[in-house]
Amino acid sequence: MQNTPSQKTVLLIGASRGLGLAMVQEYLKRGYRVIATGRDASTEKLRHVAESSGGALEVETVDVTIPDQVAALRARLADRRIDVLFVNAGVKNDDRETIADVSTEEFVRVMVTNSLSPMRVIEAFQDLVSLTGTIGVMSSGQGSLTNATNANYEVYRASKAALNMLMRTFAARSAEYPRSLLLMAPGWVQTDMGGPAGRLTIEESIPNLVNTIEAYEGRSGLHYLDYLGRVVPW
Repeated sequence: MQNTPSQKTVLLIGASRGLGLAMVQEYLKRGYRVIATGRDASTEKLRHVAESSGGALEVETVDVTIPDQVAALRARLADRRIDVLFVNAGVKNDDRETIADVSTEEFVRVMVTNSLSPMRVIEAFQDLVSLTGTIGVMSSGQGSLTNATNANYEVYRASKAALNMLMRTFAARSAEYPRSLLLMAPGWVQTDMGGPAGRLTIEESIPNLVNTIEAYEGRSGLHYLDYLGRVVPW
């Protein structure tokens, strides 16, 4: 089902639960057409939402850490035009692990999922995004070097700092295009990943985060922002 000329389309990568699923629901409320992805075994909630979306939600499967699956999804969506591409896929390691004791395999898993894979998706799908559109990725305030004043979450922080750097270099290579490029920090949210001690509920974070994405439509260049639209220091 193709979107009508007046209806904007958002492609949400990594949207089967938590913040990603909440973004799907928020964009549907706002009248967008949504294409949302999850890994093959994790799309049940998305498909349930799709059943009541009146055709506004399409569900696709992809594991962003597997390049062949990313390429296959790109081929399936080759004739689509996207107004907003947002990559939300991410993982973390055990909070108690430091860089001194994390295994090489675990370090690689976090870095590949949080840093390399989102950028591979952006590289693969950027030409489907309209020149006046938005490309965003879920970063974190934990990726700020300026704000790294304690030793918590070292591996996760490193992965988000690497993501931020890769988006900066991508922006430099893409400077001739007027798209808005966004690194979004959603805050510490009560999700399976954020845990029950999070300072924010999903309802406090995601509607505001989407407000910020919409506010930056048409503002070219790279912007590192929190869910309320405040600039996060690099």
